[in-house]
Amino acid sequence: MTLSPKQFLEKLIKEGAIDQPTADKYEIESLQKNKPIDIYLLEETDVKKELVLQIKAELLNVPFIDIATAAIDPQALSMIPESIARRNMVVPYYYNQKDEEIFIATADPFNLNLADFLEKKTGKRIILSLAYLDDIMKSLSISYTQGLSPEVKEALEEVATQDARQTQQISGASVREAPIAKIVNTILEFAVKSRASDIHIEPQEGKTRVRYRIDGVLQEKLSLPKSIHESLVSRIKILCEMKIDEKRIPQDGRFNFKMSVEEVDLRVSTLPTVNGEKIVMRLLKKTGGLPTLSDLGLRGTQFKDLEEAISKPYGIILVTGPTGSGKTTTLYSILTRLNKPSVNIMTLEDPVEYQIVGINQVQINTQAGLTFATGLRSFLRQDPNIILVGEIRDKETTQLAIQAALTGHLVFSTLHTNDAATAIPRLIDLGGEPFLIASVLNASMAQRILRKICNSCKELYEPAPAVVANIKEVLGDLLPKQYREGNPMQLAKGAGCAECNNTGYLGRVAVFEVLKISSTINKMILQELSAREIEGQARKEGLIIMKQDGYLKVLEGVTTIEEVLRVAEV
Repeated sequence: MTLSPKQFLEKLIKEGAIDQPTADKYEIESLQKNKPIDIYLLEETDVKKELVLQIKAELLNVPFIDIATAAIDPQALSMIPESIARRNMVVPYYYNQKDEEIFIATADPFNLNLADFLEKKTGKRIILSLAYLDDIMKSLSISYTQGLSPEVKEALEEVATQDARQTQQISGASVREAPIAKIVNTILEFAVKSRASDIHIEPQEGKTRVRYRIDGVLQEKLSLPKSIHESLVSRIKILCEMKIDEKRIPQDGRFNFKMSVEEVDLRVSTLPTVNGEKIVMRLLKKTGGLPTLSDLGLRGTQFKDLEEAISKPYGIILVTGPTGSGKTTTLYSILTRLNKPSVNIMTLEDPVEYQIVGINQVQINTQAGLTFATGLRSFLRQDPNIILVGEIRDKETTQLAIQAALTGHLVFSTLHTNDAATAIPRLIDLGGEPFLIASVLNASMAQRILRKICNSCKELYEPAPAVVANIKEVLGDLLPKQYREGNPMQLAKGAGCAECNNTGYLGRVAVFEVLKISSTINKMILQELSAREIEGQARKEGLIIMKQDGYLKVLEGVTTIEEVLRVAEV
């Protein structure tokens, strides 16, 4: 079917992807090259392929699927043999049990012969969805040979064929032991293999979706039939020793999982939703050791300033950032560096995430009356040199932390603020006296985690003039010498490969800002000046803010500009 270039380009303008002069240019060039507008846009322009295909599907009135990021339903996959899928370049991605429909990703959604053939083969109704051919080819390899689907597919077949008499009844909840246990194991094994930090098992109206947080970003990897959701939840509850028959209130638990040499501790949380219980599992590695400060991404003046702050015998060092920004990992790396037989290190955490040999770690237990404040008070009678308080969240903990620093202890803690400078007014809000804060605060640092470019598919490109101008403006004097001399700028990005699961990213690195407390900043704390004024002074003294640190890592080819803007744009 032919598409009207005008209609197509109008939709792109409406989406804000291009402006009118660009649309006119594209229309003329596509006619000159005798290429349909969609092919021209995909091959000759930088317009996102997902958007082009989405608009094409809309105009042709067919479904669209971004198969590169879609979760594959093992049931659908089991209905079309791999040889047929590869021969016809299709990926079955979802099976609608209610209407007995199989949704198939294809580059040609009007291929009626293909639809007829697959309907005869499967005995189900076939719905063809438009997808990008390159993504289909990549997805074929991943879906049939790697990842979750083959193992889960086998387990689902066992569930389907299992006799009702073999179903074990536990407290009114049906748990099909062997196949469900196999599915849970496969979900956990995939999480360990793909370096996921969290697993989300979410009930939806017609299915259960499984999402993994990989390198800080949630990715949907699996779609399961809704019929097994309760059995799945019950199996996980048994592992955590939770109440299986209690579905109305949230529950918490934990269990260990070992896969060959790797061992992980899983913190599990259940939550009742309108479609059933949602489960989130946080994976905490017990093997593999902790990264060093340079592994995390600290270097140069930031590394030097932090080294100076932690080498002092007493004082407070704060690490700030939102939940999931890697604050605990940074603190553990610092403690590992300071951990010596001659030093008594004590930590008060909620929960203890990693166990470190030689450090006395205490878990908060509010029900038993062990809070940050009560724990910190008793710590001071345990002759510590270094104390880690998981989080400063109230007046009593703030005052006790300051008191501990004043009496000759080195205190580490975290605060939920957006940047390093805001930690100071926040401490004052929490009841800290400005003159005491000024005398004990050694450093305040903020951080965020971003994804690293995959080395297997890294490629260089020349950024647009607007991007170059933005980098020069943000970095100012920090801009490397070669770019100040007018050399062309080259940035890196990941093309997407099997190694990084077509994301272009593999692994993570942090961006930091380390605010050193100088004598001038000390005076500003005493005067209770705003965070912005303190930051302004710190920047005059050489503070590198997170966005600048991110841009320097972009110029080094470690990450992309999109990642920096995603996590460090203020």
